[in-house]
Amino acid sequence: MLPPDAVCAVAALFIVGMVWLRTRMHYPQPHGRRVLTVAGMAYFAALALLLVLGWLAAPALARHVSSALAVPVLARVVWFLAVYYLFIPLHRVLRARGMSVFRSPAAS
Repeated sequence: MLPPDAVCAVAALFIVGMVWLRTRMHYPQPHGRRVLTVAGMAYFAALALLLVLGWLAAPALARHVSSALAVPVLARVVWFLAVYYLFIPLHRVLRARGMSVFRSPAAS
C-alpha cells in the first residue's frame, strides 16, 4: 500500500494530466504538435500554484471546516478535484476572450 503522501502526489499528477488532456482536446491539430501560448503557460502555472497551495493548506483548512475531512489525504484530494472543476470554466472564459492555451507551431 502506498503511503498517504504518495497517494496525494499521484492524485495531483492525475489532475495535471486530466487538465492537460481536457484542454488540449479543444484545439485542432492539423499539422504537427501543439505548443503552449503565453496564456497557456500562465494557465498551467496557476494550476501548479493552486495544487501546491492545496497540498500545504488543505489539511489545516479541512480541520477547521469539518472533522470528517480531518484526514489529510481526503482533504488534499477534495482540493485537487475542486481545482480541476475550477479550471473547466476558467478555460471557457479564456476561449471566450479569444485567448488560446495551445496553438499550432505553424500558426506562429
